[in-house]
Amino acid sequence: MRPFASRVRVVAVMLAIALVIPALASGATKTKTLYQRLGGKKGITAVVEDFVTRLNADTRVNSFFAATTADPARLTRFKTHLIEQLSQASGGKVKYTGKDMKTAHEGMKITSDNFNAVVEDLTGALDKCKIGADEKNELLGVLGPMKPDIAGSGE
Repeated sequence: MRPFASRVRVVAVMLAIALVIPALASGATKTKTLYQRLGGKKGITAVVEDFVTRLNADTRVNSFFAATTADPARLTRFKTHLIEQLSQASGGKVKYTGKDMKTAHEGMKITSDNFNAVVEDLTGALDKCKIGADEKNELLGVLGPMKPDIAGSGE
């Protein structure tokens, strides 16, 4: 009777292992992308809405956006491109369809101070939308390398 009980225990342990290992493995593959942690399209859209409001009110940079905010069609395109850009940069399955950053900002004479003001406005929007510190830092880390293509010509 003892060998039978030992076999039952071995089979029970093997069955438990067979059930636990796939569960552990699938948990590792379910890590959310930054896009998902930002709230997907809905979350990014909320950030962009607040961000654009902040840009428009920020006297340090609003002159760069005056023509855009004055034209409803242009403003809609601008917001759409921002949503696409943040979505793509954060790992969403969205393709950015706007101009590259160097072309889009060519001749605007944007300084590092202007760039930093825009980053402050984006950070404020992320904070208002209750985006976590890790997600905020990760997103800013992805966007930061764009600075040389945006700022510098006005130094």
